[in-house]
Amino acid sequence: MAIRTKKDTEAVFRALLLPRVIEEKKLRLIRQGRLSKWFSGFGQEAIAVGVTWALEEQDYLLPMHRNLGVWTTRGVELDRLFCQLMGREGGFTKGRDRTFHFGLPEKNIVGMISHLAAMLPVADGLGLAARMKDEKRVAAAFVGEGATREGDFHEALNLASVWNLPVLFIVENNGYGLSTPTSEAVPVENIADAGAGYGMTSVVVDGNNVIAVVEAVRNARKRAVAGKGPTLLEMKTFRMRGHEEASGTKYVPKELQEKWATMDPIERFQEFAEQKLGKDACESIKQELVAKIDQLAEWALEQPEVTSSSESEYADVFAPSSPSLNGTHDTGHASEQRFIDAITDGLRAWMREEPDSVVMGQDIAEYGGVFKVTQGFVEEFGRDRVRNTPIIESAAVGASMGLALAGMKPVLEIQYADFISCGFNQIVNNLATTFYRWGSPLNVTIRAPFGGGIGAGPFHSQSMEAWFCHVPGLKVVIPATPADAKGLLLSSLDDPNPVLFFEHKKLYRSIRGQVPDGAVRVPLGKAHVARQGEHATIITWGVGVHWALEAAAAWADRGVSLEVIDLRTLVPWDRETVLASVKKTNRVILLHEASRTGGFGGEIASEISELAFGHLDAPPVRVGGADLPIAFSKAIEDEVYSAHARLDEAIERTMAF
Repeated sequence: MAIRTKKDTEAVFRALLLPRVIEEKKLRLIRQGRLSKWFSGFGQEAIAVGVTWALEEQDYLLPMHRNLGVWTTRGVELDRLFCQLMGREGGFTKGRDRTFHFGLPEKNIVGMISHLAAMLPVADGLGLAARMKDEKRVAAAFVGEGATREGDFHEALNLASVWNLPVLFIVENNGYGLSTPTSEAVPVENIADAGAGYGMTSVVVDGNNVIAVVEAVRNARKRAVAGKGPTLLEMKTFRMRGHEEASGTKYVPKELQEKWATMDPIERFQEFAEQKLGKDACESIKQELVAKIDQLAEWALEQPEVTSSSESEYADVFAPSSPSLNGTHDTGHASEQRFIDAITDGLRAWMREEPDSVVMGQDIAEYGGVFKVTQGFVEEFGRDRVRNTPIIESAAVGASMGLALAGMKPVLEIQYADFISCGFNQIVNNLATTFYRWGSPLNVTIRAPFGGGIGAGPFHSQSMEAWFCHVPGLKVVIPATPADAKGLLLSSLDDPNPVLFFEHKKLYRSIRGQVPDGAVRVPLGKAHVARQGEHATIITWGVGVHWALEAAAAWADRGVSLEVIDLRTLVPWDRETVLASVKKTNRVILLHEASRTGGFGGEIASEISELAFGHLDAPPVRVGGADLPIAFSKAIEDEVYSAHARLDEAIERTMAF
């Protein structure tokens, strides 16, 4: 397993030197005031280089911001890399993200976000995809010792172990999390000890010895591809520079710096390399790289800064969607179904069409989910494609992202939408931003049973759709009828972007309707005029549609004609249909179950005021839930909290204006 030949020795020596030479150039540029920030991996090169060297080209790498050696060892184009690092035209992200916050699918590199341990569950998804496709590849994810205190670290280790995934968790223990010593953050000497708690093989490695790193990683990879599961590799090292170059290291004791300076990974390997190649050859290699990098950096700084336009930026928020080629044509036949049955049928039909689809969630396999949406699925599709997850919402979302990056099509059920907050970071910072930042579409659908009306109390009754409407890159869908539940779900499952599909629990078994027997899609972003009217428009979604239709029928007996618009999709929402209705009726009410303050109705009301003010005979009126947690008492929910209880008064006020 050792690096023995002259050819390998020279290659590894070059690989180690290259990131160091780049680091030294970056430091000079900072001191000259020509570069503002750089996160240094000086002294840690043996880890990034050794891990990458030990793996195969088909293996996934999920580096962090001190892992320049991953990129250089994987053979990333240096001219483009320098443009990326300098924020110049010709980089990889069109100026949208800094340094290493991006991925290169062609190199099997997956980019980080600043939330550190967040990428570890993504590695689980990549590992699961490799195993399901019977591919001999692993996912190696890097994390600092400080971030091993985060929940994503523990959730990812747990998931990798229970699913026996080919994942390597690389902990770079460099002594400090920014300025906080490891001893003040971690109560044990070896972070590798955590592996035992998850039944995982774990190894402590001299992270400043590239030969030891290569050997440990090759052994871990061999175990992983043989089906023997994940490995936790703790690489002991030291950060010789500041958290970022400009911050300095005054908080580091002098004796500690001096101790680790004697264990510099490049000097240690150079002694070995000089025995194989000779001192002159080693010095010649160094001078060659210094000249090359100096010239390349100066060239990159001369390139124009990145510019763009609003059109270009908006065009890349979502991956382009196209009408699905899957599914049957409309058979012309329909049958009466409950809301929940329509969802089940849509999901089942899609899984039959898509062999790369995977359904995950808590208790969704044999148990069929708490609402029984997936009952019978494990018998038809098998446990590989219908997977129970532990209670780890964040890791489940992250793993879904990894599956999507590997070309799979995951569907994640959040048991109750209220619990989605536990996966919030993965959704809003990871799923939502990936396509915009580095162009990888993510076909991830998150099904979330939401809403009140069933006396379930404050933690099983919330309507939190507005949280996600604020986040560019996410689509938000809320059906109100059985036909739309099936048709919108099929379109959501087809969409190459992350979609949050909110299913109202109260509607599951309380409403019925005609549903096409075929796999007929309902397009996202198109509202439905649920009832024609002349005197005022009620714009709503989900259970609000049924409240509005009930009110419209009652007010018709009083001579008031109310139009009801079922928005169906909140992001993107159908401005054209909404504005056309407002211009016809000249009065508008925004109705939603969620709390009024910050509800999505306020966004629509604002747009109407800006774009159709001259057509209004009365101010837009918002009707939402009270700004209260939802009480367990059904009477309090119905009479105090619910927007339904205030709808008649709002109509009265609107018509009287």
